[in-house]
Amino acid sequence: MNEPTPNVPRNDPPGLADPFGDVRYTRWDGTQRLDALEAEELLGAMADELLSGGDLEDAMARLSRWGIPGRMEGLKDFLERLRTAKQRRAQRHDLSKAFDDLKEKLEEVKRLEREGLDRRRNATAPNEQLRAAMEKLAAERMAQLDQLPEDFGRAVRALKDYEFVEPKAAEKYQELLKELQQQVLGSYFKNMRDALQNLTPEQLERTRQMIRDLNRALKERMEGGEPDFEAFQRQYPELAGGAKDWDDLLRQLAQGMAAMRSLWQSMSSDMQQQLEDLLGAAFNDPGLQDAMNELAETLGQLMPAESYDHNLSGDEPLTLAEALGLMDEMNQLSDMEDLVRSARNSEDLASLDRDQVERLAGPSARQSLDELRRMTELLEEAGLIRKDGDRYELTPRGIRKIGQRSLEEIFKTLKKDAFGPHRAKARGRGGDPTDELKTYEFGDPFLLDLAGTVRNAVIRDGAKVPVKLAAQDFDVYRTELTTQSATAILVDVSRSMLFRGCFLAAKKVTLALDSLIRSTFPKDDLYIVGFSAFATQLKPADLPRLTWNEYVYGTNMQHAFETARTLLARSRGKNKQIILITDGEPTAHFEQGNPIPRFSYPPTKRTFEETLREVVRCTREGITINTFMLARGHYLVDFVNQMSKINTGRAFYVEPERLGEYVLVDYVSHKRRRVA
Repeated sequence: MNEPTPNVPRNDPPGLADPFGDVRYTRWDGTQRLDALEAEELLGAMADELLSGGDLEDAMARLSRWGIPGRMEGLKDFLERLRTAKQRRAQRHDLSKAFDDLKEKLEEVKRLEREGLDRRRNATAPNEQLRAAMEKLAAERMAQLDQLPEDFGRAVRALKDYEFVEPKAAEKYQELLKELQQQVLGSYFKNMRDALQNLTPEQLERTRQMIRDLNRALKERMEGGEPDFEAFQRQYPELAGGAKDWDDLLRQLAQGMAAMRSLWQSMSSDMQQQLEDLLGAAFNDPGLQDAMNELAETLGQLMPAESYDHNLSGDEPLTLAEALGLMDEMNQLSDMEDLVRSARNSEDLASLDRDQVERLAGPSARQSLDELRRMTELLEEAGLIRKDGDRYELTPRGIRKIGQRSLEEIFKTLKKDAFGPHRAKARGRGGDPTDELKTYEFGDPFLLDLAGTVRNAVIRDGAKVPVKLAAQDFDVYRTELTTQSATAILVDVSRSMLFRGCFLAAKKVTLALDSLIRSTFPKDDLYIVGFSAFATQLKPADLPRLTWNEYVYGTNMQHAFETARTLLARSRGKNKQIILITDGEPTAHFEQGNPIPRFSYPPTKRTFEETLREVVRCTREGITINTFMLARGHYLVDFVNQMSKINTGRAFYVEPERLGEYVLVDYVSHKRRRVA
């Protein structure tokens, strides 16, 4: 979308007015969201990492850091927005002209004084003696003005000892000093900027006393005391009115002093000297200068603040007040950068103020911050994660959602590849009607074909009214019937599964199969068994945290088959099957009476024999074993061939990334059979 579309008056016919009213379009800048971020989308972005054995907190931290491209900005994007906001300021402004407006005011002071001297020298005097005295005074003053240093700061400071002849010039000089005081004090005491606009001698004395009282209170606090903040706030509301407590006030004061230090460090050495001379002239009041120095020292001990050297490269001039304000903004952005750079997750951004972020970095940065903060809240509100002590953990609902996501991901691929008959979006519960008809029999679902039933009655009894129906007239739709199954999925969790990249695929398909059965075949039983040196039953909740033990060796299929056979014996379903997912041949087995598995690689004939004996037991109990091989090793192929001769199951060789397609299609395609 390019330029915004202007609103052009239209002459619509009556009744055809624009139903959308006054619609405006804006340029797409990449930040607008088409729809709200959802908790399941966040969980989906972490699913693969969690299934790979990753820690939930680490996964959330990584999601916070990198975000979701096109959907949610991460910490790195938020950090870049802050950097860009600071860079825009640096590339726009020029610090070298910060004193230009003050220089113009100094030149006006000198001009007014020279004009006053000229008037007095050229004025008619009542006697020659007075005329000579006036000329001498004018010459001396002119010489003093001519001898003023070329350096602006030293010139202002030198005029402190100059006796003005022209009242207007003296007034303008005092205004110049007062403006300097206002700008510097306004930088230190932000809340007082309005109060310092018209700084009278009385207000200056009050400011001096306020700084002394503030110093006393801060020193008392340094020594472990508890000065009364509310009393200080009542006495000096112009300074402390907007602060919550001493810490808040200290933070504000430290920011002001940091702005002055940053301005100093960002200036050239010549400008630093000029600024020092200007401040010396503006704060020539010994009481005020001593109080300010003491306050700076106290604040430095209480809240050591970092100052930054900001390199400005633009050409837009700044006044001294604007330069101090700019330094303050850039310091705040730098502090935000430090906070975001060290943040591990969105909870570490709690101290950032949303309004301040928007003011300094724009509405997009605020939106980015809001989304980061909302991330954990969304997951908690959706019931996908919960707090367990100081850490977060997945809830059972969260685990099921990961399984459903794996299922949808697999079925999405099936649809794209046109593999198998499964309907990816349909979630029927069995007993769905087909397009075929049959005569109704007792016990059939009464899915009546009304038109066909009436037609049968008319054919049988002739066309007359009323039509009389008989039992033999009723036609109903045939239905598909689902059989009840019990499935044990055996997941190889040996070290080789990790090294060959099969571990994640096996976990994803196990969760997906669990999700499929829970949602589509709720009467089926599913048992999950993980095995390496020995086998153990797993719950779906265990899968995201399931990992491998690098110190345990062996692929004990014998124990896996035995465990599955024991579990399947509990099921009332007549159709029982084992789905074996492995990348290697059996390399371990139990000897009778020995609780420690015997491991050997290459696998021994004894291991093959003991494992095949367990296959025979499964076969006798009517359990079909379907094997999904994730590798084509010689020993594995040889073993699976022998197993297939004993059992009526099938064997597949699949790539890890396509494992889910085969397992789930095999499961679903053998669930339904046609019945009359």
